[in-house]
Amino acid sequence: MNRPATPPTGLRERKKAQTRRTIQEQALRLFLSQGYDNTTVDEIARAAGVSSMTFFRHFPTKESVVESDDYDPLIVALIEQRPPEETPLAALHHALGEGLAAVYATDRDALLVRTRLILRTPALRARLWENQHATEQMLTKALAARSGQEPDLPLRVIAAAALAALTATLAIWVEGDGEAHLPNLVDEAFTTLDR
Repeated sequence: MNRPATPPTGLRERKKAQTRRTIQEQALRLFLSQGYDNTTVDEIARAAGVSSMTFFRHFPTKESVVESDDYDPLIVALIEQRPPEETPLAALHHALGEGLAAVYATDRDALLVRTRLILRTPALRARLWENQHATEQMLTKALAARSGQEPDLPLRVIAAAALAALTATLAIWVEGDGEAHLPNLVDEAFTTLDR
């Protein structure tokens, strides 16, 4: 999930987005070839043709180059666009499924590498809960905005359950070395939740 949800409009913004993409691509390449722990920020910056200072302008930590993606605004927009008669779980199912299908179609390999790194690297796995908490809050707020209500316990539980289903699905996909069709696995997980 390493490309912006909507293309930047100005030349300066496009250049910043391209630099960010290049840093992320080079980081993933280096992590694959020499391991996450064996790769330094200086090596990533050098491979991307930027300074270490430029790296840190785009990513506050080495971990964030793996964890970071620009799809939260896309997911929020997809949730808010779901029909009002849909249940919150159905809205999340369709919005997350649609967003993930778009990422899968364009960045499948990068998604597999990033997810594998997060699940198999202790330093990244330790940050997973913190990132999931932020995502849970984002999903809860998007559901609340969609229905014109305050974020409450039922919406938070639904968001947490959906996120757990998505996380389990991604783990199974990585364990199978990406052989399964991820969008189908997501549908299966949400169908299970809906029962």
